[in-house]
Amino acid sequence: MRLLHRASPWRDLFTNDSLADTRSWPTLLAPLADAFERLGPTPNLAEAKAWQVTLVEALQRLDLPAWRISQLLSDHNDWIYRRAIVDSLNDMQGTGWGKPPVGFCVLMLGSGARHESLLGPDQDNAMIVEEYPDARHREIDGYFQALGERFTARLDTAGIPLCQGHVMARWPMWRKRLSEWCEQLRLWTADRRVKRVQQSNILLDFSPVYGDATLAEALRDEVASLMPRAGLFLDEMAALLDEAPVALDRRGRLRGDDEGAPHERAINLKRQGVMPLVAATRLLSLTQGVRSVDTRSRLAELVGAGSLDASHAQALSAALDRLQAIILDSQLASLAAGRAADGWVDVAALDEGSRLLLRHDLQTIHALVKLAKSASSRK
Repeated sequence: MRLLHRASPWRDLFTNDSLADTRSWPTLLAPLADAFERLGPTPNLAEAKAWQVTLVEALQRLDLPAWRISQLLSDHNDWIYRRAIVDSLNDMQGTGWGKPPVGFCVLMLGSGARHESLLGPDQDNAMIVEEYPDARHREIDGYFQALGERFTARLDTAGIPLCQGHVMARWPMWRKRLSEWCEQLRLWTADRRVKRVQQSNILLDFSPVYGDATLAEALRDEVASLMPRAGLFLDEMAALLDEAPVALDRRGRLRGDDEGAPHERAINLKRQGVMPLVAATRLLSLTQGVRSVDTRSRLAELVGAGSLDASHAQALSAALDRLQAIILDSQLASLAAGRAADGWVDVAALDEGSRLLLRHDLQTIHALVKLAKSASSRK
């Protein structure tokens, strides 16, 4: 069994500031070309965000797997972020702020960083600022605070809402010089305080979305150096896996925790399916110094490191794809009915075969959680 990850031409759809030119596309891609035609060449950010439902439906008509659709949705969110940041920088220059005083990098965090977003994400972002003298802090940090406030407000207006937990570059907690980020990580990983682990879980899945990507790579070097040696911290991270167990009862039957459930048949497959898989993979990756961010690549690297059996990794990748497909279909149905896109799924609406596969996938994820907890306890 081989887990191969090759560069895909699909990932070029949203790499440029301008949207794709569909005139030379083959007839085979007509559903996607029609979707871009409906969007138009110069949409505003709100129109671009609302268009994502049309994008997903077109990609489903092309029979793309859910994990690839999730990647492309995330790529499109990256495109929206870049537009919001560029527009904010232009606005600042036009109102007398001038150009950025030093280099910087805006980070996407969480599912966006892993390129595993579905419909309806909120904002999770941060900023790394290049080193500057303390004497210039008020001037320089004031500039980047203004930038953070502007681009996050633009994203909120566009339909990517502000994070209720304040995980955004507009706040000092998530906007620091590179040296300050490294020191913050050293403090967070020095012991096993729950709050510090929770904050680190948010930060540790990051990818650059705009600016000097070498700042992000320098931070990643620090993570790779610190984490395999942070035994107490990793042990607490393992303990937190019990807070959102997979949606199975003791007999291996489908069973949600009912927290906030809209009805008795609902299971939050994001919280009790995807997130345990993501969190366990992250934990196992940190113990091994794996540098990848997305779950599929992390699984492949763990196989290469000898920490995970190839057949188990392949089953986990397939489970992630099926979970994303179920959640995405549920989100489309919710939006069509005027409800919010979230992680709740009506399991009674699944056919018997899908429910059996779901049980199998959750059992596979449960085995990974046990493996990750065991690996962290040996650190």
